Amino acid sequence: MMKRLRVTPGPVLALTAVWLATRALMAWLLTHDGSPLLGGGAVPREVWRLYAHWYAVLTHGAFPAHDSMWQYPPGAGAVLLAPGLLPGLTYFQAFVALTLAADALITAALVRAGTRPGRSLLGAALWTCGLPLLLQLPLARYDVLVTAFAVVSLLALTRSARAGGVLVALGALVKVWPALVLLGTPRGPATRRTWGWAVTTGGACLALLAVSFDNSLAFLGEQGGRGVQIESFGGTALNLARHAGWPGRPIYQYGAIELVGPYVHGVAGLSLALTAAAFGLLVLWRLRARHWNPATPYDAALAAVLLFTVTSRVISPQYMIWLVGLAAVCLTSRHTGQRPVAVLVLAATAVSSLAYPVFYGEVIDGTWTGCLLMLTRNGLLGAAAVLSFVRLWRSARTPAGRTSPATEPRPDSDRLPGRALSVS
Repeated sequence: MMKRLRVTPGPVLALTAVWLATRALMAWLLTHDGSPLLGGGAVPREVWRLYAHWYAVLTHGAFPAHDSMWQYPPGAGAVLLAPGLLPGLTYFQAFVALTLAADALITAALVRAGTRPGRSLLGAALWTCGLPLLLQLPLARYDVLVTAFAVVSLLALTRSARAGGVLVALGALVKVWPALVLLGTPRGPATRRTWGWAVTTGGACLALLAVSFDNSLAFLGEQGGRGVQIESFGGTALNLARHAGWPGRPIYQYGAIELVGPYVHGVAGLSLALTAAAFGLLVLWRLRARHWNPATPYDAALAAVLLFTVTSRVISPQYMIWLVGLAAVCLTSRHTGQRPVAVLVLAATAVSSLAYPVFYGEVIDGTWTGCLLMLTRNGLLGAAAVLSFVRLWRSARTPAGRTSPATEPRPDSDRLPGRALSVS
């Protein structure tokens, strides 16, 4: 019989106090962000101008077709409609309230996971203290709600194949990338059930949205037309090329600052090729992996999202929310190999908030200060991606991660393995 560890309430109460204090500060920054150092009011503009506009379109039963800034899967429509369910609040107020609720849900899930035997509260601490590094930005983007699906689904995977699969599908319908959390589930019947539930739920919800709304797949055309965003790896290289005489310039299109000029299409094509290569590496890892430990699904999700992020044509500052959330899930397990990766992610998050909104004008103008900030942020992300994948590869190729069954809850017929196992 496994002896259950007693958890003192002190750390949980301390995390609760820190969460309340930091979220109050983030909310205050959001309502007092007229200062140029906080974006001059640009950060919340996406909610009360863009999201509210899409809300008005969605309430008439259609997705915003022919809108170059609508690049989201149809599940995003449900998220953007949700603030209308809160009476007595403006759209902006209701959106921020839902974002804070999702943030609280993530924190509670991480605390609950961290207080189980063999687990750690470091994940909850990382999320609680790491998200405020992005200042007020997380409260004015719907990425916190997307991250909630990914975090809760990952934590559910080791306990229920059904719940994990359903939550993954819902997250993927909102912003695609949560589907990557399925990458690290160990081979076996429970994983087949998880993937089956994900496909079934995703297909059913997609069909329901297609019947309920017009233009449900309109986002595909706009997503394909995106160029090279100024904060991506390719955008940083082109920004540096401006100092060597490259004649390109930044413009606002597809909801972001992108660079236009000679060689941009080539850089965009290279990014897509690198993304395909990253996908190939992840598939190769899955095919050759032989050993799983309780943290492998978490570590694989973080490595996958890091690789897809650094090879993308777009690295918006809100992408850091995803990485902080996944790094936090990894740290809930004492078996994770991603602790140094989590440190790099935190450092990149802090630098990202300097690049946007604090010195975003410098980034757009391509000054040496702006270029140095982006080189630092992207360098940290690149190092995190490489280190994350290398550690994932090594942990799954050697049996060193084998653990005692007493360190994790015993799986049942509908649960993924909670201890290390070999797969032939």
